[in-house]
Amino acid sequence: MEFLSYHRDRAGSLPLRDELREEHGAYMDQYAKEMIARGPTLAADGGTPTGSVHIVDLPDPAAARAFAFDEPNYQAGVYRDVLLRRWRNTLGRTMGDFPGGRTGGNRYLVLGLGSGQAADLAVPSDRDGLIAYGPLLSDDGATWLGTAALVRAPDPDTARALLTPDRYDAVEVHNWQFGGRPS
Repeated sequence: MEFLSYHRDRAGSLPLRDELREEHGAYMDQYAKEMIARGPTLAADGGTPTGSVHIVDLPDPAAARAFAFDEPNYQAGVYRDVLLRRWRNTLGRTMGDFPGGRTGGNRYLVLGLGSGQAADLAVPSDRDGLIAYGPLLSDDGATWLGTAALVRAPDPDTARALLTPDRYDAVEVHNWQFGGRPS
């Protein structure tokens, strides 16, 4: 089962985040085989972290909750909240398989939060910029709760245009970059 975990930083937590960088990295290293995509969201300046995205393949919702809430930054109070949802990897690949590579161009996390009739279940026809794409689901996978994508796009408006705007209660677009230790 695949899950998306989006930890949003608490205001003023950057020094603590920096202090825990190695501990966070070591924790994530334990999940290297399960990791589909990961990386920080960033402020408009392109350098200040505002959150952390992890898409992982884990056995069940309990394992996903343990992953998200045992994370060192969460335990220490770096994050103000966590969005944890089941997710379906409609591209069937990891971020390491993205043909566009780790660098070059603007990267975004696009979160469409919704309810009711599912939308945007099919992968968009222009897949070139898609790093990860899929529906957000309830723990049992039966209820559609939105769509999440990691995308390379020229600007936030182009990234937002991946989703059908009137089908979501809210659409968020965050600057994002590939995470993980350099190999």
